[in-house]
Amino acid sequence: MSKDGKEARALEKRTVITGRTIGLMTAALILFGAIALVSSTFLSSYTMFVLSRQIAFFTLIAMAQAVCLVVGGMNLSVGAIGSMCTVVLGLSLSNAGLDGWIAVPLTLLCGAIAGLANGMLIVKLRIDSFIVTLSMMFIFMGLRSGISGGQPYPVPTSFGIVGQRGFMGIPYVFMVMLAVLAVMSYMYRNTVFGRRMLATGGNADAARLSGINNNNMIIGANVLSGLLAALAAVLWTSELGSAAPETGDSWLIVTFAVAIIGGTGLKGGVISPYGIFMGGIIYTLIRHGLIEMKANPYYMNVYIGVLILLTIAIDRLRERYDER
Repeated sequence: MSKDGKEARALEKRTVITGRTIGLMTAALILFGAIALVSSTFLSSYTMFVLSRQIAFFTLIAMAQAVCLVVGGMNLSVGAIGSMCTVVLGLSLSNAGLDGWIAVPLTLLCGAIAGLANGMLIVKLRIDSFIVTLSMMFIFMGLRSGISGGQPYPVPTSFGIVGQRGFMGIPYVFMVMLAVLAVMSYMYRNTVFGRRMLATGGNADAARLSGINNNNMIIGANVLSGLLAALAAVLWTSELGSAAPETGDSWLIVTFAVAIIGGTGLKGGVISPYGIFMGGIIYTLIRHGLIEMKANPYYMNVYIGVLILLTIAIDRLRERYDER
């Protein structure tokens, strides 16, 4: 096999359903079965509908984080971009009276521009993504609060169709999430742009020497991150029935938790959209299981933090085993 062929196979292994993803599937099935045994309402159509929507949202915002992690960076402003985009959506629908077919593209454009600003600052000023996105998080949050005054915007009842309804018991939000996963998986496996993003995150120096413009990959990843955050904001608003400025305030820990559980490499170069999907399922089931167990909600972040640490520790042990 040629060198290019080997590299292609190596990149493909970082994106397809791997043994880790199968392990996540097994863990999800065990959790599902355990909760079904202790809860009489868990298998009801209503509970499955609600949990499916939660899984969709968690997976989408985790993908917004993962696309930055895969190029060796991060985006601490995912939630803040979602909040700002929610305000833009509310202004478009409520104040400007625009139709949803116009307001939604404007909102997605806002998210892409916010991601572009992040990416340009990172590559042009040569500042670490942690510092840039932390600073931009406060800027975006300040803009959303200043513009909205902290007040939610009403949206037309018809705008809630996608977020509140479904087809044959499957939420439309869940279908949108599956479509996004399919596109992302195809991008990383079959497109030049996706493979170059993986190469940049895997070894930036080697990617540069092979002719890849790492700066363009970083900018592209941040634009994609902002776009996904905006999409999540649109779907969240559709479910709630109003554009609340505080949308996104609780997203940050979820984006890292689900992405890490799903096998996204913290050092870059590794991503599995379907693994992130399984991470979203596991995260949702754990949250629901804790509620079923009547666990103290004030300790919820403690449980999630322990879960993240265990996931990272197991992943490190797996990496060492593979190296040996």
